[in-house]
Amino acid sequence: MAPQIMTVEEEQGLPAVDPAEPKQVTDHEVKWYRSTLYNATILGICSLVAPGLWGAMNSLGAGGAQEPYLVNTGNALTFCLMIVSCWLTSSVVKYIGIKGALVVGMVGFAPYSAGLYLNNRYGVEWLVILGAAFCGVSAGIFWAAEAAIAIAYAELCNRGKLVAYWLTWTRFGQILGGAINLGMNASRSESGKVSYTVYLIFIALQACGPFVALLLNRPSKVQRSDGVAVELSIFDNPWQELKSTTKIFFSKRFLLMVLYIGQGVYSEAVFFTYNALWFSVRARALGSFLSGIVAVICGLILGYWLDQNHISLVKRSRWAFGVIITAQGAWFLWLTVNVTEFNKTSPVYDWSDPGFGKAFGVFVFLVAGFQLNYNFSCFLIGRISNSPQETVRLAALLRGTESAWQALSYGLNALPAFAAVGGAYFNFGLWGLSLLPAWLLVRQIGTPDEEARFIVENEESQQDSVTKGEDK
Repeated sequence: MAPQIMTVEEEQGLPAVDPAEPKQVTDHEVKWYRSTLYNATILGICSLVAPGLWGAMNSLGAGGAQEPYLVNTGNALTFCLMIVSCWLTSSVVKYIGIKGALVVGMVGFAPYSAGLYLNNRYGVEWLVILGAAFCGVSAGIFWAAEAAIAIAYAELCNRGKLVAYWLTWTRFGQILGGAINLGMNASRSESGKVSYTVYLIFIALQACGPFVALLLNRPSKVQRSDGVAVELSIFDNPWQELKSTTKIFFSKRFLLMVLYIGQGVYSEAVFFTYNALWFSVRARALGSFLSGIVAVICGLILGYWLDQNHISLVKRSRWAFGVIITAQGAWFLWLTVNVTEFNKTSPVYDWSDPGFGKAFGVFVFLVAGFQLNYNFSCFLIGRISNSPQETVRLAALLRGTESAWQALSYGLNALPAFAAVGGAYFNFGLWGLSLLPAWLLVRQIGTPDEEARFIVENEESQQDSVTKGEDK
């Protein structure tokens, strides 16, 4: 017979606590520069100057270029390389730590922007591809590291809000880029490329990124208000890490997420290409600015909802999933109708044109949907992770899977024949295929069986981590 597992409350003769809810503990004294909010802010600033500004350029459509095809090719290369670098992240963390991985991961973003600058100003194409390669090697490490930090550093009862707060900074990059471009291009009602001065600003900001990352606390220095220590160390050798990461990828709990992740992130190339093909320069800038604001608001609302601990976890997870997936389907239907019409009429919409609202609105909502899917995917990873080591692996797999879908998306949208309508059709179909497997995962969250597994496996894995740490 298996030994009976007693909770802390039972050992101390205290009333039992519902395992579906985060434990309510007395707040511990926390120094502000060691707090989870401080670290979420530093992580957010890193996200702003790295993927945030990357998103800012792409939210202008094709990285601000006049045509999307070369930039989409470069982005496809970036995401192909990110699949590999994400997969290797847990091995990198073993040797340089999670903070070191974050610093190294920020190095490749400035060369990417430099390639776009030279292409925009002088027509140079080779650095677009080379910069995309540099970005892919480092960005995969950054993406996996930042997701692991965001999930593991936060207190369980505040995780939804802090993840939403971190992702908000990423969108601030897009909002900032949109505001700059809107100011510089407000009089340009025709199709074309964005002012090259914007790229110089972005390159300078991204070059500062690694120095900002140095301000992050190491896990052992973080002070959580619930008193729980943060552990994100990797103890296994690189070969064992690769095997463990691969094993988790083929587990049922992760495979059920793959199509859901895909329908969410595949849309990025679709709506950025849509923005580049059918709108004037100033309308593209407005889209970058306004969609970022809407995405931030939606993401914060979702984070707040997921942390409503007086509502059962079952209701929170299922209602969030239901709203996100239903809205996503409605937006894909809207997009499909639009691109089918535009492919026949070849319009270029400016905000002064009739029909602009119908064409423009779906872009704003799709960017918001992208943010919601990101936030909810992090929530799912936090629920299915059984240990600090596994959080790093799952975060790497999440970002690697996202990269694979985005590589496919940008690669296909680099083909002129596919970019106009094919991407929207494919994405709509992918959304339909994701419904059942995603629901099979979400329906388990918060149930007694899932909570019992969550508690027992966390206790076992934490003891295993302690043992490995002592052996090391």
